Amino acid sequence: MSSPRPTASTVAVIGGGPAGLMAAEQLAVHGVRVDLYDAMPSVGRKFLLAGKGGMNLTHSEPSEAFVARYGKRADRLAPMLQAFDAGALRKWAHELGIETFVGSSGRVFPTDMKAAPLLRAWLKRLRDNGVHFHMRHRWLGWDESMQLRFATPDGEVHVAPDATVLALGGGSWARLGSDGTWLPLLAAHGVATAALQPANCGFDADWSEHFRTRFAGEPLKGVTASCIDTDGTLRSRHGEFVITEGGIEGSLIYALSSFLRDCIAADGSATLTLDLAPGKSAERVREEVTHPRGARSLSSHLQSRVGIAGVKAGLLREALNKEAFADMELLAQAIKALPIRLTAPRPIDEAISSAGGVCFEALDNDLMLNAMPGVFCAGEMLDWEAPTGGYLLTACFASGRQAGLGALRHLQSAAG
Repeated sequence: MSSPRPTASTVAVIGGGPAGLMAAEQLAVHGVRVDLYDAMPSVGRKFLLAGKGGMNLTHSEPSEAFVARYGKRADRLAPMLQAFDAGALRKWAHELGIETFVGSSGRVFPTDMKAAPLLRAWLKRLRDNGVHFHMRHRWLGWDESMQLRFATPDGEVHVAPDATVLALGGGSWARLGSDGTWLPLLAAHGVATAALQPANCGFDADWSEHFRTRFAGEPLKGVTASCIDTDGTLRSRHGEFVITEGGIEGSLIYALSSFLRDCIAADGSATLTLDLAPGKSAERVREEVTHPRGARSLSSHLQSRVGIAGVKAGLLREALNKEAFADMELLAQAIKALPIRLTAPRPIDEAISSAGGVCFEALDNDLMLNAMPGVFCAGEMLDWEAPTGGYLLTACFASGRQAGLGALRHLQSAAG
């Protein structure tokens, strides 16, 4: 890395999200001319929208636990995440003038909780380092001579860079630019890809009209949710989620979404089991529920003895028939293990992120395509997924950095 390429070298970075911007930065600081292309009128649109509720940059948990969040792709992502971990990301943000703090959950945020100041400072630094931005340039693939094709407001243009970094995003939030239309363009050149699927998504459930009307939009707090994955492993998380008109969504559901999605794909449906009183043992709940209630109503009894009211009580009535609900033994069992049948994940365009994309087997360690030397891939277009909590952004930053440095090494190797 010590000998930068001459400024005559050019790299096209396609995609203006965190992965593309990070790749551009690695190249530009080493004297490479970088032309960054994006189909939208401005860069970082999904980044800005994700920051509206508080810009969760990364997570402070120990490295081993952090890397494990990436599931089956943890081994391939580990070197990138270790080279640019949460500490390095916080230092990078600090160098942009953005201070960060660790929240009570371990998540890391800018002190002002906003994405826009960070993006503005980052874009200024990129422009100061000579990165050229080309907006409203939609990538169309390659022409017969392997030049890049772009549709622009002024007509189609063709570009022949020395290397290309693709950071085109996944398939969620198409209105912000991540529409997955790139996948067949790569598959046509022999690149191994996996179909895009929703990740960190909600699910459909067959609610009754009464339950839907009464509880849609209600949060379900302080519960433990479990499911058995396709390998027969019990997966369990504690937290909260929201009842929707057609099913469920929210952070607790997102944490289990990959397992639920795969179960539905394999079996046609998935069973989510809820513990509505996780702070009490099954025996304690049985004792409380079967305790004589005298003249009190069952609703009042459940609320006072077990803390079951509102949407939790509504879920019990939704899942149990009248006879089972009146059987105190069965009711106690249901409070500790209430099965909810889920029939389908919500559409990919509603998902926070997506799984699928370019298979890691199609890439070398620098994220260069084996079938297309000089073409690198980064970010959510790679076939990995992770829960929310800063893990998605960190991997986008880290893989963008890896692809940018990989493109730099490729240029240096070509120069001899």
